[in-house]
Amino acid sequence: MKYESFIARRYMRSGQIFVTVSTWITILGVMLGVAVVCFVMSLHNGFESEIRTRLLGTTSHVTIFPFNNEFISNYNDLIDTIESVEGVEAASAFIYYKVAISSASNGDGIIIRGIDIEQEKRTSQIIQNVTIGDCSFEPIIDEDDTIPGMIIGSNLADRLGVFLGSTVFLYSLKGENLHRNTRPRVAKFYITGILETGMYDFDSQMAYISLESAQKLFQTGHTVTTIHLKLKDVFYAKEVSAAIDSTLGFRYDVVPWYELHRNLFEWIEIEKKVLFLGFILIVLVAAFSIISTLVLLTMEKRGEIGILKTMGSTPFSIIRIFVSKGLSIAIYGVILGWGLALTCAYVQNHYKLINLPADIYFISYLPIETHLFDFLLAGGVTFIICFLASLYPAYQASRVSVIEVLRK
Repeated sequence: MKYESFIARRYMRSGQIFVTVSTWITILGVMLGVAVVCFVMSLHNGFESEIRTRLLGTTSHVTIFPFNNEFISNYNDLIDTIESVEGVEAASAFIYYKVAISSASNGDGIIIRGIDIEQEKRTSQIIQNVTIGDCSFEPIIDEDDTIPGMIIGSNLADRLGVFLGSTVFLYSLKGENLHRNTRPRVAKFYITGILETGMYDFDSQMAYISLESAQKLFQTGHTVTTIHLKLKDVFYAKEVSAAIDSTLGFRYDVVPWYELHRNLFEWIEIEKKVLFLGFILIVLVAAFSIISTLVLLTMEKRGEIGILKTMGSTPFSIIRIFVSKGLSIAIYGVILGWGLALTCAYVQNHYKLINLPADIYFISYLPIETHLFDFLLAGGVTFIICFLASLYPAYQASRVSVIEVLRK
């Protein structure tokens, strides 16, 4: 063991009460800075991961839109071609339009998605999201009237005051000549299932009907508006999208998930970087505390520094002693900060203390997801800042004059 490290550790436990308290306050400042950034970055990781999982479970990994037309006519052949591309697990077609909906007690504007249940089972988590009723559009016969089924979001069901078996009416102007005195087409449906994705926008604005019912309601004929895909690995969406675009002869608009939701994920990434810069400012404040603590220690230990120099210690050895103490403060602060961040992450994931307003954010619960890289990055930046903060007081300590010390 080098004597510089031994003396630095002795200085951590000895000294005047003011210097000792200042040292532990500095450690506390470093600990809080590291804990805050690790927890907040883990919070953002969890938020981003949860949003991505829920979005990709409800929407798609890659979405294909018609390029110069409103509809896709040969969608069954197109699906077979797409599913032959390496990396594509499944594909399904759907119709996506806005309609008005009314129940016995309320009305609203919503988004209707016409789907093929069997295809949709392979590309999304609609089955898992149906919490009440069945994932089925089986029609019922009521007084010689055939009423098809509908799956509706939980928040929308609450707003309309409907339950399983309740009937609703959809109103659409799609395909009508709006310059004439036209009336919207009306279709009657009954509720077969209520789904809950945990994402407020989807649960309050989305409803599903069969593809055939949607084609009839919107007068699209045997066509669809969109095809969406499920990939074997979502993080290869860029490469698979390029392969699909080439296979289809660049006749369609192929959009991967990160492009479709670019604004959301870019906002999360920018906010994470801004908060990391804020963390650096917190650690810089702690760094000034390190400087003041080491300056006070230098003033207190002037006699011992002079004795060490008379015994043959070089100025570089004195610098190493005080830099070692600064790094010791960093070590204690980083380890305690990591521990505090992990503890807070466990408490949040276990007890769900932090909740979000679902009508503002996509989710109601804030999960925490810790990444080793974030913790190491926070620790590394802290070590660098603490090291730089230790250099000035260490240099001043190395310049203590032996003659002046011995005179006193």
